[in-house]
Amino acid sequence: MILLYKKNSIDIFEIMKNILKSRFVRKILYIFAAFVIIILLFDNLIIPWYVSSPETVIPNVIGMKESDAIKLLEDSSFNPVIIDTTFGESHPAGTIFLQKPHDGEVVKEGRNIYLFVSGGEQVVDVPKLVGKTVLDAKFALERIGLKLGRITQLPSDKPEEMIFDQQFAEGTPLKKGQTVNVTVSAGKSSGSIIVPDLIGKSLAQAESILADSSLTVGKLNYQTSLTLLPNTVLDQYPSSGNKLNPGQSVDLFITKSSESELKEE
Repeated sequence: MILLYKKNSIDIFEIMKNILKSRFVRKILYIFAAFVIIILLFDNLIIPWYVSSPETVIPNVIGMKESDAIKLLEDSSFNPVIIDTTFGESHPAGTIFLQKPHDGEVVKEGRNIYLFVSGGEQVVDVPKLVGKTVLDAKFALERIGLKLGRITQLPSDKPEEMIFDQQFAEGTPLKKGQTVNVTVSAGKSSGSIIVPDLIGKSLAQAESILADSSLTVGKLNYQTSLTLLPNTVLDQYPSSGNKLNPGQSVDLFITKSSESELKEE
């Protein structure tokens, strides 16, 4: 019986020895041992260090310049991290408009504070409008957030209705929402009377000036204005500088008060 037990014991040790010789088994044991060591380090060193590290209140850096906000956070033992730059009109360019975590929270020193920087109002480059029609220019400007401004017609050798000059050169940076004035070809001039400038004049003055030039008032287009007196000329077609024949008319865009508009309705 003793011999049988001895023989069985030897077999078990031999089996264990053979198992431990396997590379796969040794690799599993190494990984397990490393895992146990990490758990012990985490439990005995990292967690006690984190729990015992001092806490402090996050300062408010919203509205501050990026460099000033970073300095304040670093001086307060935090780690500022710039996350994103966003365009907008509510905050000046280069200032902080959002921080996470928020100010007033009590956190551990060394915590990451994520900052969002304002890019200010977004600017776009003026596209090339020369050679386009007014409609194409309008679409090209609106696609990038600009507006078509005043359209002036002048005689030229360019095809009629083609833009041959623009207020701002191609590539000029403008804030979104700004307007761009253009000059459109009226074709080769065939008239003998130069159209006078009527903008800013009263309707009565415009009628008198046109009559003195042997021209007449054409279609009247009324537009509401809260700042100008009623019957003030806002725009005209054809614009000043064009040539017409005697008896031809000039269409006018005239202001009207909001009160008169309500009466008409």
